[in-house]
Amino acid sequence: MVVRGTVQGVGFRPFVHALAHELGLSGHVSNGADGVVTEVEGDAGRVGAFAERLTTDAPPLSAVTSVVQHDLPAVGGRGFTIRPSRQGRGRTTVPPDTALCAACLHELTDPGNRRHRHPFINCTHCGPRFTIVTGLPYDRATTTMAGFALCGPCAAEYADPGDRRFHAQPVACPGCGPRLRLTEGPATWEASDAPARARELLARGAVLAVKGLGGYHLACDAGDASAVARLRAAKERGGKPFAVMAADLATARAVAPLGEAEARLLAGPRAPAVLVRREAGFVPGVRLADAVCPGSPDIALMLPYTPLHRLLFALPGDPPGPRVLVMTSANRSGEPIVTDDAEAAALPAPLADARLWHDRPIHAPCDDSVVRVRRDGSLLPVRRSRGYVPEPVPLPFAVPPALAVGGDLKNTFCLAVGRSAWLSQHIGDLDGTATVAAFGGAVRHLSALTGVRPRLLAADRHPRYRSAAWAREHAAGRPLHLVQHHHAHIASAMADAGLDGTAPVIGVAFDGTGYGDDGAVWGGEVLLADYDGYRRLAHLAYVPLPGGDAAVRNPCRTALSHLRAARLAWDADLPCVAACAADELRVLDRQLERGVACVPTSSMGRLFDAVSSLLGVRHRAGHEAQAAVELEACAAPAIARCGRPYAFASRAAGDGGPLLLDPAPVLREAVADLRDGAGPAVVAARFHHAVAAAVLAVCRDARRATGVRTVALSGGVFANALLEDACTDLLRGDGFAVVRHGRVPCGDGGLALGQVLIAARARARGAGTGQREGETHVPGSARQGRRH
Repeated sequence: MVVRGTVQGVGFRPFVHALAHELGLSGHVSNGADGVVTEVEGDAGRVGAFAERLTTDAPPLSAVTSVVQHDLPAVGGRGFTIRPSRQGRGRTTVPPDTALCAACLHELTDPGNRRHRHPFINCTHCGPRFTIVTGLPYDRATTTMAGFALCGPCAAEYADPGDRRFHAQPVACPGCGPRLRLTEGPATWEASDAPARARELLARGAVLAVKGLGGYHLACDAGDASAVARLRAAKERGGKPFAVMAADLATARAVAPLGEAEARLLAGPRAPAVLVRREAGFVPGVRLADAVCPGSPDIALMLPYTPLHRLLFALPGDPPGPRVLVMTSANRSGEPIVTDDAEAAALPAPLADARLWHDRPIHAPCDDSVVRVRRDGSLLPVRRSRGYVPEPVPLPFAVPPALAVGGDLKNTFCLAVGRSAWLSQHIGDLDGTATVAAFGGAVRHLSALTGVRPRLLAADRHPRYRSAAWAREHAAGRPLHLVQHHHAHIASAMADAGLDGTAPVIGVAFDGTGYGDDGAVWGGEVLLADYDGYRRLAHLAYVPLPGGDAAVRNPCRTALSHLRAARLAWDADLPCVAACAADELRVLDRQLERGVACVPTSSMGRLFDAVSSLLGVRHRAGHEAQAAVELEACAAPAIARCGRPYAFASRAAGDGGPLLLDPAPVLREAVADLRDGAGPAVVAARFHHAVAAAVLAVCRDARRATGVRTVALSGGVFANALLEDACTDLLRGDGFAVVRHGRVPCGDGGLALGQVLIAARARARGAGTGQREGETHVPGSARQGRRH
């Protein structure tokens, strides 16, 4: 029998060993490059029960995808053994890094245990996996633990099938494992002294570089306003929120109003950062400095997920330190997370005053995952990384070996073959050579783990994307399919929901930037789509984007462009006008009048930016989506009591093309409400409801024209919980089936999944049609329409 899936590094072989002994079967089991290989001999009924229980009774961290059986001649063997791993090429799945389990936590805190206070305690149920594995099969020799020779007691545990540390590759103890140190200038604290010194420094307002599972974090006391401000300035982070790590669940509940689903996620084996919504009336028992997450409607909360983090917060009887820490990746803005010890040692004092580190190498960088729990208890991954990668995502149909490189923002890539796809860890924004190099290294690593040798590549159509340039450079004669950005978003949502594409969907793709077929910046799109193609049914009316990326950094300029398009005067009483100096207003006026350096955009993300500035919420953005996120926070208190929503106008394009959604009436009403004293919260809430009502109206029109009753919501704008909830409620209330993301992010972090499936279908068609690179076919039910 060959058992495939996540079956190495999770205690699967000792489970098989125990199961065979229980059923009285003889034979052997071993790891192979293609999975776990076992041969059993005995009574036919017991062999059948054995095969069934390989799936039903598998260890908690495993995920069996298939059990393939072959009949072999009986050899009359006795007993059951675990054999050494088999070498060779194949495909299996290494499990994600997993949070400290209860058994190891008990040993960590037990003064009588030989691993008391051991910062690297782990077993087959917890600890590093993906970030330390260098190849397959998953054995100690193919991990970064290869250089740490096991002592006698650890070797005995490692070799004992009845021990929970049997073949736990990172297993070690204080006598034979990695060494923890704290370095502060020329001074170094060793082993048990290091966490105590770290707590002292944190309590005094220091910023520490802390080596985690997938890279270094920068940590400081989340309640210390001076320390947080210093860290924010040193990281050049603008107003982007920091994640925080609370000492325990009780402390987390004192920081933000946790629901039970959120608490289970925080304390579970994946241990992501969970976005917890701030609630009016909640009085925190533990207060965060204002600069931790300024303007955000959410707090990103984590619990300690490694033994080192537990020690950082103190064990019972230790002198206490801060109970909530800022925990953010150790890098400057636009650079990959730091994993190298020498690079961490070179971090300047504004970024880190001291370094808590160890000598176990990190092979695969991996940032923390970020998720949100929806009202109905379902999950929306915002960033899928540690704890989830490299867990495969099932595909609705089989694909050839393929690599999709995603986009340039919040990049992840995707390897796929058959009916499995492996999305990478979060790479980040590909805006520098260091991040592009990290991207290439991650592709090589995940390719080695999955055994996927791509015969097909896919990339975004944007002519200046670094991800697409990388794909062209590495194509090596393989076909490269260029996929329209918003089509990929909708295909990603369809795949996330398991839709096979036999019927099209109405795809609502709202985001900040995507290269359109006409060269414009798209982002407010309603498509009729399947995996084969799409037709643009409707979009936000174009307005000029003055200066391109400069407008993204200056929402007030986008607001002025929208006001001009709506024929609203730039009166000085409007906040977006008042935010601009007279010289800036004159330049913008001439620029918009003459169309100089003005790209047309239909971006919904930019419209959110514009309304944010119009209401005085955010005029200059320090990071992508900052203005829109703060607009959501502004709207939240009034979302349920704001009264009538505004209404978009709609009109047919003159050439018979897509329906145009015109925000001019919305802006006029918003300006009138502002002048009547309605207040920014009410106006922001009415705007959110107006967007949701426009989505419903367009989808109704599409249903009448096509008969399609399924709507897929995708794109980064739908990370806005208020908007996603409002759209979902209206659509479901009108009889639509609503498809939302649950396994991969709705933003560009999920883009590569859609690219893979679109490219695979295009290749299948191209085999008989000679399809050229980048051509798009229209869904079957829409072929009477225009092609793009």
